[in-house]
Amino acid sequence: MRVLVLYLLLGCSLSAFGKTWVVDQNGKLNSIKSTIAHSADGDTIRIMKGIYKEGNLLIQKSIVVIGIDYPVLDGENKYEIFTIAANDVSIIGLRMINTGVGSINDISAINAIESKRLKVINNQFQNTFFGIHLSNCWGSLVEGNLLHSDTEAEHQIGNGIHAWKCDSLTIRRNKVSGHRDGIYFEFVTNSLVENNFSHHNMRYGLHFMFSHNDEYRSNIFQNNGAGVAVMYTKHVKMISNRFEDNWGSSSYGLLLKDIGDADIQLNHFGRNTVAVYMEGSSRCHFTQNIFSGNGWAVKMQANCDENIYSKNSFLSNTFDMATNGSLVLNTVDSNYWDKYEGYDLDNDKVGDVPYHPVSLYSMVVEKMPAAVMLWRSFLVYMLDRTEKVVPSITPENLVDLHPAMRNYDYSF
Repeated sequence: MRVLVLYLLLGCSLSAFGKTWVVDQNGKLNSIKSTIAHSADGDTIRIMKGIYKEGNLLIQKSIVVIGIDYPVLDGENKYEIFTIAANDVSIIGLRMINTGVGSINDISAINAIESKRLKVINNQFQNTFFGIHLSNCWGSLVEGNLLHSDTEAEHQIGNGIHAWKCDSLTIRRNKVSGHRDGIYFEFVTNSLVENNFSHHNMRYGLHFMFSHNDEYRSNIFQNNGAGVAVMYTKHVKMISNRFEDNWGSSSYGLLLKDIGDADIQLNHFGRNTVAVYMEGSSRCHFTQNIFSGNGWAVKMQANCDENIYSKNSFLSNTFDMATNGSLVLNTVDSNYWDKYEGYDLDNDKVGDVPYHPVSLYSMVVEKMPAAVMLWRSFLVYMLDRTEKVVPSITPENLVDLHPAMRNYDYSF
């Protein structure tokens, strides 16, 4: 509420020299489209409570549109609601429902094209094909919005917040559910994704493609079809996020494919089929993360190199680490492993015996997935015990030489 009041005041100050229009279904001005046509740069349009069915609304002026008590703009399952082709536009406090669906066009509740300093704040989106679609935009703020769809088939729905070829975006405090991807970035640079809750989306909670120098922090990605994917990207910071309950035969908490120079710290990975899956990725630094209750905490393919895992806690995972090759060019050091059975004679809180996080059984399962049915069997116990005594198959150089004796117990 305080944010809405702040932006109401901001909108008033920005339009101090402009005109304020009031659209009311029971008043003289009862058409949003007509009011936009008569407005000028710097004006403010206040929309009173009601249900408005006016098709597509084209904004080509620098105006502020503010809803009072969440007026409903209904696309009637046919129309895009707002098409924005101007700078310094603000859309605040509206409820947008029932856009059209397109197999070729990305029909959206708000579709911004080459817009600078757009603000989309405290709106509600229900059953929209795309919720917010930004194309070639700069300096936009998307904050405090609620986006939800009840569509059951992936081909019938687009992404909640979709950005293409944008720069300097801030995506903050939004709740997104029921879409194909909750948040999607493609060719987006120098942007921040912060404090969002992306859950129960059909594919990814967050999807990065070719998007460099971005940061996402303090988000929750929960119960999505395949968690979070970051692909073909460099210099990304992933800090203080929660990746939880992403289960499925090909589901991950975090999928990293062909990325480099990433900083991944202070995240919690809990109850995912695979917490982190890495392929073709280099120079990623994982530190101070918690991996808890996952099927696989880390699956790192042999084509990954120069990655570092340090000062992480691995707790109650079926497999802590798995790989598909014998030569591993990565560093694992000073982590806490709840499966570690070594000792600390000099009482320096560091294990005196190195820990090999890749078990023989995990190597077998990597080659023959059906072998997972033998988990907890006496045969698996004997295989892993034999490998510890006479290592021969597990990667020799994937070893933690300084395993921590105590859980780091990070509080997020």
